Amino acid sequence: MHPSDQELVEGLKQEKAKNAAFQALVLKYQQRLYWHIRKIVLSHDDADDVLQNTFLKVWKNIESFREESSLFTWLYRIATNESLTFVNSQKKRAILPLNDVSDYLKQNLESDPWFDGDEIQKTLQKAILTLPEKQRLVFNMRYYDEIPYQEMSEILETSVGALKASYHHAVKKIEDYMNRQE
Repeated sequence: MHPSDQELVEGLKQEKAKNAAFQALVLKYQQRLYWHIRKIVLSHDDADDVLQNTFLKVWKNIESFREESSLFTWLYRIATNESLTFVNSQKKRAILPLNDVSDYLKQNLESDPWFDGDEIQKTLQKAILTLPEKQRLVFNMRYYDEIPYQEMSEILETSVGALKASYHHAVKKIEDYMNRQE
């Protein structure tokens, strides 16, 4: 059984318990964070790199965690920011126009040997990639991770109303895309 988030935070802030608490934190959250990151960067190898960066940031910054939000929310915020930073750095490195990011991510999806979905899943992923970045994030967090709007609001630092609107627009665009593929 995993320790509670409170126990993890307390352990991470104590020098003698920090290593064990960090290992427990990684065990508890690595899979959820990996899949959250993977939905943003798409490539397995890139997701592994971003996940490692996320945990490094947690290790280095645990002292600054003020516990105003839940540990889960804080971790997701770091993972989201690290993922977006990675995607933006790839965009700059490839010298892509802003609207070509989805094309770049589609290429990642097509060439990823770790993607094991069927054609419908691949079509859904392509539909998601047509969304603007914020709608894509909101859709993935709500649809796949089932994160409540209030918690998402804390992670993305956006109002619940704006998130609901983004999700609604995203669903509509995905439905339209899927209907055109039939």
